[in-house]
Amino acid sequence: MNYSKEQMYIVRTCNAGVFAGYIKDMDDVNRICTLTDARRLWYWDGASSLSELAVQGTSKPDKCKFPCIVPEVTLFEVVEILTVTDKARQSLRNVAVWSQHE
Repeated sequence: MNYSKEQMYIVRTCNAGVFAGYIKDMDDVNRICTLTDARRLWYWDGASSLSELAVQGTSKPDKCKFPCIVPEVTLFEVVEILTVTDKARQSLRNVAVWSQHE
């Protein structure tokens, strides 16, 4: 499958959780994906599913726990990839960074 480098995606894995970012490389056979400008979606509220999060974003950004953006992450055991709409992308990017640092 072809993925646009300009398009944001939500990627769900078996064990590493869920990330939102831009696909740099995808190995469909081995289910390995490298994302750039990626955020782990550790906890979300304001969307009933990842599908809704990918289409609508979150209606409760202050309740979400998304750590900082990392330049690149390689994910193994990818089980789901969702295309993120422009509306949802803005919503996800506007969630404040959840951190244990000041």
